[in-house]
Amino acid sequence: MEILLIIRFCCNCTYALLYKPIDRVTRSTLVLHDLLKHTPVDHPDYPLLQDALRISQNFLSSINEDIDPRRTAVTTPKGETRQLVKDGFLVEVSESSRKLRHVFLFTDVLLCAKLKKTSAGKHQQYDCKWYIPLADLVFPSPEESEASPQVHPFPDHELEDMKMKISALKSEIQKEKANKGQSRAIERLKKKMFENEFLLLLNSPTIPFRIHNRNGKSYLFLLSSDYERSEWREAIQKLQKKDLQAFVLSSVELQVLTGSCFKLRTVHNIPVTSNKDDDESPGLYGFLHVIVHSAKGFKQSANLYCTLEVDSFGYFVSKAKTRVFRDTTEPKWDEEFEIELEGSQSLRILCYEKCYDKTKVNKDNNEIVDKIMGKGQIQLDPQTVETKNWHTDVIEMNGIKVEFSMKFTSRDMSLKRTPSKKQTGVFGVKISVVTKRERSKVPYIVRQCVEEVEKRGIEEVGIYRISGVATDIQALKAVFDANNKDILLMLSDMDINAIAGTLKLYFRELPEPLLTDRLYPAFMEGIALSDPAAKENCMMHLLRTLPDPNLITFLFLLEHLKRVAEKEPVNKMSLHNLATVFGPTLLRPSEVESKAHLTSAADIWSHDVMAQVQVLLYYLQHPPISFAELKRNTLYFSTDV
Repeated sequence: MEILLIIRFCCNCTYALLYKPIDRVTRSTLVLHDLLKHTPVDHPDYPLLQDALRISQNFLSSINEDIDPRRTAVTTPKGETRQLVKDGFLVEVSESSRKLRHVFLFTDVLLCAKLKKTSAGKHQQYDCKWYIPLADLVFPSPEESEASPQVHPFPDHELEDMKMKISALKSEIQKEKANKGQSRAIERLKKKMFENEFLLLLNSPTIPFRIHNRNGKSYLFLLSSDYERSEWREAIQKLQKKDLQAFVLSSVELQVLTGSCFKLRTVHNIPVTSNKDDDESPGLYGFLHVIVHSAKGFKQSANLYCTLEVDSFGYFVSKAKTRVFRDTTEPKWDEEFEIELEGSQSLRILCYEKCYDKTKVNKDNNEIVDKIMGKGQIQLDPQTVETKNWHTDVIEMNGIKVEFSMKFTSRDMSLKRTPSKKQTGVFGVKISVVTKRERSKVPYIVRQCVEEVEKRGIEEVGIYRISGVATDIQALKAVFDANNKDILLMLSDMDINAIAGTLKLYFRELPEPLLTDRLYPAFMEGIALSDPAAKENCMMHLLRTLPDPNLITFLFLLEHLKRVAEKEPVNKMSLHNLATVFGPTLLRPSEVESKAHLTSAADIWSHDVMAQVQVLLYYLQHPPISFAELKRNTLYFSTDV
């Protein structure tokens, strides 16, 4: 009997403490609703009753969300249902540093939040950093934007180091799983990988996205792609076409709205691979060949071009750019590109109108802003693209249709060094044979491509990183192989990225790497030495041991790449960037046995590849190396390695 009385007492207390107050709010809400029905709109109490009703409805809505997560109604100042339109993680520049924020776009307000730190077992919650009613939100034009606050960017080589660490950790995790390692060891490796991926995600974006509150405050985000910037801008502008009004949220309303973010969000995890499930696709590793054919649907003539982006390490990177097709409504590019994939799952195509007005400069990055005419994205389904045949498709973007074709080549197939059957050419022919035939110290193709890049491409953004048109590269290859008299004329008319691509292709197709198969193991051992003096002696000795044509050509290329890196503030190509592009090309062995080093496709940034980059970077960072000085010192060293 006593137990029953206690239970009844507890139930009464629960009812009194929990259900009674909620019941009162429910009744009050109904009363407020009836009062509003019978209160004239011009009555001074009408706005107050509206606010009271909205606060009551939002409170009840938050209670209902805890009971039933499917309820998503949040009431706006006009009494309409507030809905979540878009959300995602963005990097905000705040107090001169980068902060990862979760940004929520509702039908009438943009809210910037961060996850609160919670103790184990407790529900995660968001903390609102700021909000702007869409009625008060404006986009300053690039030329109107004030200069960005000082943000110290991560050096390129540190970003590349993070990528290498991430790939090495992936390999370690795979090995642990294959060997049925301890779960603690795997979790520790995953934690390290997350830390590196988070830093990469935080420090890699560079494209400014500024929004402004009419009340005076400005906010700056940095995005990795123009695609995301366009998506956010278009989504906000579409909502702003509606009849919106300015408002101020009370502390209770703000708390309710922020509380709803956790249940309404569509993006649940930070976009890093360590957050992916084991059964999710690791993406594609290899080379994607894309032909951008043509585009239709433009309402008036314009100067048009397309860019291609693929995802890599959690963010998107621009990989190729078509030429500008001038003054047309139906551009026909028919340009082919070879794009390296690093665990990529998506391809994006963006169509731009070229702007030649030098007054329209973005103060955030000092670049002229071209207008996005359309954009589209497709998933790289391995079953669709991993065929020998071209797959043709049309992507629709804002009424514009872009026709393109693509096919995928695995990394094993694309990186084979196959000697040319035609020894009269230069591609696929030993460098010693070419220089002897030409009676030159450096192959003619290397000298001419380097000269052209230094003449008109040394300030080109992404030189050697941005893919040239594959058909142009193949045309140049054929001309050099045939030793055609029109080479110089053709070079002067050719797009500079195609010339840079031809130089890379020449080194990639050598029957053995420029730094030779024989010395490859020694280079790998030398770069791993920890003692600086021992490393210096070893690395210089290895250069002395190279055949003269290989050594002279390597030193010639080395000085060229250093001159390119001197223009890094303009071309965005650091020594580390250049080492990443050229390292595997100059060192990757030709023997079939070398495939054993790459245990899986995801080992693209494996230990060997990292070391290949580090070898070239060592020489790029070294003071000028003289061929004569090296050979003079040969007397003091053994020639055996």
